[in-house]
Amino acid sequence: QVQLVESGGGLVQAGGSLRLSCAASGSTFSITAAGWYREGPGNRRELVAGITSAGSTNYDDSVKGRFTISRDNAKNTVYLEMNSLKPEDTAVYYCNADLRSGSIAYNDYWGQGTQVTVSS
Repeated sequence: QVQLVESGGGLVQAGGSLRLSCAASGSTFSITAAGWYREGPGNRRELVAGITSAGSTNYDDSVKGRFTISRDNAKNTVYLEMNSLKPEDTAVYYCNADLRSGSIAYNDYWGQGTQVTVSS
């Protein structure tokens, strides 16, 4: 069964940093494309950063220059490095990914979400 396991959220002061991780469970699954989304209080879920299978990245304007998405293919893990955090970054962060196991594609899987809280 395909699962994405997230970790790394927490409480941090404004200006601080956190690194989120999203790992695919099971050694037979590899992440192809992935994205980090967030859902703040009263807000709809929005894309924060994405990375393609080729390693190309894109970012929402609100996080450009502060957040970095990356991947470690050997560990089947995608990361979101978040620096210079602001109170408005407070949200539940979700990993979304397409995966592959051999010739079989598994698309649009979500992690369980991890809470990021930035205090002012």
